Amino acid sequence: MKRWILAGALLLLAGCDTGSGSPPVSTTRAAPIHWVEVAEVEERSLALAVQRSGTLRALRSAQILSQEEGVITALPFYPGDRVEEGALLLSLDDRLLRAQRRRVSAELSQAQQDLQRARTLSERNLIAVEERQRRETELSVLQAEFELLDARLSYTRISAPFTGVISERLSEPNTFVARNTHVLSLMDPSSLLIDLNLSEQLLQTLQRGDAVQVQIDALGSTEHLGRVTRIYPEIDPRTRLGRVEISLDPLPEGARVGQFARVRIEAATQPRRVIPFAALRQGESTQVFVLNAASEVELRPVTTGLRLADQIEVLSGLEPGEQVVVRGFFGLRPGQKVSLSSRHNRMVEDE
Repeated sequence: MKRWILAGALLLLAGCDTGSGSPPVSTTRAAPIHWVEVAEVEERSLALAVQRSGTLRALRSAQILSQEEGVITALPFYPGDRVEEGALLLSLDDRLLRAQRRRVSAELSQAQQDLQRARTLSERNLIAVEERQRRETELSVLQAEFELLDARLSYTRISAPFTGVISERLSEPNTFVARNTHVLSLMDPSSLLIDLNLSEQLLQTLQRGDAVQVQIDALGSTEHLGRVTRIYPEIDPRTRLGRVEISLDPLPEGARVGQFARVRIEAATQPRRVIPFAALRQGESTQVFVLNAASEVELRPVTTGLRLADQIEVLSGLEPGEQVVVRGFFGLRPGQKVSLSSRHNRMVEDE
């Protein structure tokens, strides 16, 4: 009986304990730390040196088309043959056209005689004025027909428009060709150019006449002097690239149309504000996460310029000395508090 009374007393004491000891432990977890790496916006004096690739093409080239239909009677040149300006490249069978011209020539002679008689009779009022006018019209029509046949006959013989090399031969003698058939191609190998597509930022650094270095892979590692001969005025709105022509002066021996070329473009040293390319975030605009004095990040739009290896030029939006995030973007939001990773701290200590 005493044991039951003692047990009840102990239970009563336990129930009356108000917890005057330690407070209850909170189950709320602290927010996880977001670690990032940052880099400082730097202003450096950098020389621009970029390499772009292109293909050699001929400044002057021509497709030789048949302007008349007929059978080819002469096609003396083959690909690789050099031809002088004015050399006969193509001739067609012209016998039918010559016969037509002889007929029209005879009709023209008769029409001239008929008109002369009509004028004499008209002066004597022996024929109506309308008859004389009809004879004049007939003569004009025959003259135009004769000139047309003369032009068509000239089209049966095609000469080289300039001195060059045959690059294509697409037909053979005794073959019938229709009008506007592509028969030969001619190009001038002494006027080779390289077409380059450059960013709009890089275009701003170039002027007509600027020197560049050209390496043609097929000719080895030797660099050859080239010059900017043309800067096209339009930028492709889809790619933001513009077109530039580079000429070779002098033309290297062995250079040929279609060869692969590398062009090295250099510009004078000037101060450039740069950040690591890895800092850029692409959305509706180009942006970076900037670390402020409260260890919070803000998303800021920037205007970029030229890419220089793993660096990118910043034209506006950042000041030298500011810090931008380069690693730790996953889950990062504007206004979020961050801590610098130990890797970044070690890099600072090493400096």
